Amino acid sequence: MARPNPLQFIQQVRSEAAKVVWPTRRETIVTTIMVFVMASVAAVFFFLVDMAIGFGIDQILHIGATNL
Repeated sequence: MARPNPLQFIQQVRSEAAKVVWPTRRETIVTTIMVFVMASVAAVFFFLVDMAIGFGIDQILHIGATNL
């Protein structure tokens, strides 16, 4: 692949940058809110799973301790 000279490279970069479509302010706000909502849902889910696993392990260890 041939390397373009620096002037051609800059022209190509500017041409590609002109094709970028930036999200609107509303789209940015909505997607940001959705990220926070999904992160909160994931945090609650993993908290509940952690509590369930901890409870199960506690029950298993508690059963073993009563047999001594």
